[in-house]
Amino acid sequence: MGAVSLFSLTRTIAGLAVGALVLSGCGSSLGESGQSGSGGTQSGGAVKLGLLVPLSGVYAPVGEDIKAGFELYLDQHDGKLGGRDVDLVTTDEGEGPQTGVPAAQKLVTQDQVAAVAGVVNSATALGLRDFFDESKKPLLIANAGADDITGARKSEYVWRTSFSNGQVSGALGPAVAEEVKGSVYLIAADYAAGKEMVAGFRKSFEAAGGKVAGEKYTPFGKTQDFQPYLSAIRKSGADAVYAFYAGAEAVNFVKQYQQFGLAEKTPLYGTGFLTEGGVLAAQGKAAVGVKTSLHYSTELDGAVNKEFMAAYQEKAKKPPTVYAVQGYDTAAVLDKALAEADGDSGDALVKALGKVGPVDSPRGSWKFDADHNAEQTFYLREVRADGKTAVNAVVDELD
Repeated sequence: MGAVSLFSLTRTIAGLAVGALVLSGCGSSLGESGQSGSGGTQSGGAVKLGLLVPLSGVYAPVGEDIKAGFELYLDQHDGKLGGRDVDLVTTDEGEGPQTGVPAAQKLVTQDQVAAVAGVVNSATALGLRDFFDESKKPLLIANAGADDITGARKSEYVWRTSFSNGQVSGALGPAVAEEVKGSVYLIAADYAAGKEMVAGFRKSFEAAGGKVAGEKYTPFGKTQDFQPYLSAIRKSGADAVYAFYAGAEAVNFVKQYQQFGLAEKTPLYGTGFLTEGGVLAAQGKAAVGVKTSLHYSTELDGAVNKEFMAAYQEKAKKPPTVYAVQGYDTAAVLDKALAEADGDSGDALVKALGKVGPVDSPRGSWKFDADHNAEQTFYLREVRADGKTAVNAVVDELD
């Protein structure tokens, strides 16, 4: 799920890639300020923007949703952002920094875009941090959730329209502590995202008086049979379970949780990726009763969301996901920034991003915080059967 935070690897990749650009002469067109001679465009004319999302590999469904959301916003605004025609250059991020880092650098050094949006994988985002910081070009993260992106490794030029792992999981902790009169077992995939999600949940859960019955990490991308782990959960005597899985692992875990007989006696909680989009469609009624935290649901009862849903379903021929909303909102942010900016330099765009203010979004109103992370409402959702399908019904807003 876009959160493979391999910190030392990404720093090495970023350093090598920047060095290679200088040695090859690709960086020779950058002036002392780090801006391309063309500056991306001329103020008032068409603006060239880069969209970097996975269009191949395991993360392709997420990338396609972000792309569809971004393009929908463009369609609704006659192909313009900030009143200016947009030349959108879309590039495949692939599955990690080995492909994502050079793809992003090409957008800046060869395509000479004014800003880059997208990025699903956190290792890619962290690997690009130094390049964008040194190039003085804005990077708008539309998914990658590693805490350090807007934490220990934040940059003036990196902004996030999505979420941080600890933020989305931490929102759920107090609600579970209040609902569960007993202990909770923690389980997640064994990679950086899983550990950050568990850490965020555990911190707020224990602070609210919750008790942990056990904690386990399963081999990431390799676990298909969860029965041994489900047996351990049953033996622990836990009164509920908190889980972080996404994609195929989420489908298998939830289905096997129900088949193993735990769903009837031991409530299952998780961050929203456990039951989001195509994952929920594949889980079907096996997911009924699962409660999650996320900053979006198709069931939000607001005019902006209803209009967005209708337009997105007409365009994409399927219901929107949180990823589509993040892509849509990234375009909305650029729309506001380009309208405000005095020119196309990175510094001008960054200054304008700081003045964006509240975004009226399908997820509800949100804004950037001081660290350039999305300050937003998280919702407690519960999977409920709606005819032949299942939906993430909104139960409450989380503090």
